[in-house]
Amino acid sequence: MRTFLYALFLASVIPASSALQPLHAHHGEGPTATAEMKTPDGKSVGTVELEEMPTGLLITARLENLPEGTHGFHLHAVGRCDGPDFKSAGGHFNPTGDKHGLLVQGGPHAGDMPNIHVPASGEVTVEILNTVAIMDENAKHPLLDEDGASVMIHSGPDDYRSQPSGAAGRRIACGVIQLDK
Repeated sequence: MRTFLYALFLASVIPASSALQPLHAHHGEGPTATAEMKTPDGKSVGTVELEEMPTGLLITARLENLPEGTHGFHLHAVGRCDGPDFKSAGGHFNPTGDKHGLLVQGGPHAGDMPNIHVPASGEVTVEILNTVAIMDENAKHPLLDEDGASVMIHSGPDDYRSQPSGAAGRRIACGVIQLDK
């Protein structure tokens, strides 16, 4: 059984005015990327920044105008976010064919991450360290392969068990991951 660790570093509500302040400085260790998160009707709900670190992929989401509650938050295998259902993003990023879920033997997918918890204000900032997904194009299974990748927010929580995707409900926000230049 392989060892797999996700660390939820920060989950807090922040005022919109401070949402523009960076939570971490770029360390220059690897590539960085950004995904503009949009609803099926094209409205922006924030950004997700990805930074490759020596210990994994640091994913910082600064989100607003989301419905209150717990939502599945995943990396998806295709860099497309065609509305209205975002099915064009494919399934979770899973280059090694693992089972879905943080609580499942033989799992999780490389795109499985902890749920995000959105307060009544609809604004949330989270940092998640994904120790499996890698953006480096020289990696055996890079996140940003020929068809790219995306970030997805679902209408409900991921149960961390159900196959193939955690029974997290419909896709309510999607962002295509774009390498920063």
